[in-house]
Amino acid sequence: MKKWCIAFVAALFVCSSSLAQGGVKKTRPLPRNFGKVVLNNFAGKAWLAPVAFDHWLHRAKYTCRLCHVDLGFAMTANATGIKAADNSNGDYCGACHNGKTKHEGKKIFPSCTDQPVTADQQATCDRCHSQGKSVLPSEDFSQFVANFPKKRFGNGIDWIAGESMGLVKLVDSLDGVSSKSKLFKNPGDSIIVPKAKGMPDIIFSHEKHGVWNGCELCHPEVFPSVEKGKAAVYSMNEIFDGKYCGACHGKVAFPMVECQRCHSKPVASN
Repeated sequence: MKKWCIAFVAALFVCSSSLAQGGVKKTRPLPRNFGKVVLNNFAGKAWLAPVAFDHWLHRAKYTCRLCHVDLGFAMTANATGIKAADNSNGDYCGACHNGKTKHEGKKIFPSCTDQPVTADQQATCDRCHSQGKSVLPSEDFSQFVANFPKKRFGNGIDWIAGESMGLVKLVDSLDGVSSKSKLFKNPGDSIIVPKAKGMPDIIFSHEKHGVWNGCELCHPEVFPSVEKGKAAVYSMNEIFDGKYCGACHGKVAFPMVECQRCHSKPVASN
């Protein structure tokens, strides 16, 4: 009887703990930390601090397509498995962070090396391996976003409007990495009708997404292409779980709590 009671209490505790994970409002990251990814596949084993990767700093300069298609970065944290040897060979981060490639006339600092690191080089290592350290970033987030149009969530700014205003000039190819291909004409806007009655239709802009993602980032892996006129095969629950739109939105792109930015077509009055 005593053993049964202990087992029952233990099971009850496990259930209550699991239930406590849902049904609560989570803390939102600060705008400067939205989209930050901590990479620690191998750093800890090498007695290095994990890499703290700021998406805002990189998406302000490069398209998402360049990194996640041409360079091959996975869209899930720690799924790429980047090693120092990869960077030294010019792959992943090392495609740009090699001490030679320039952005806006400035050389980009080198990443990993297969040689012993000197005391002077340690400061360069710390620019990426900064998690848990007091490292002064090369660019200040508040200063960077000062002139951007503001939004409520995510990084607190409107990236699309900033790109249209010329505040962001995106690089979409790298010599020796990106292949030259004929540009596609972006399809027109798509209207997606939600299942919930009274919910405004979604106006999906291929043009706006195409600037950052091209076609290849979304198709065919994230969104399997479907024939025109067929019903959508995904739901909001799947999106909340990180699939389809949720592969980006809520992680790097604006979160789903900004319902009106997608559900933007006015509802017809009866």
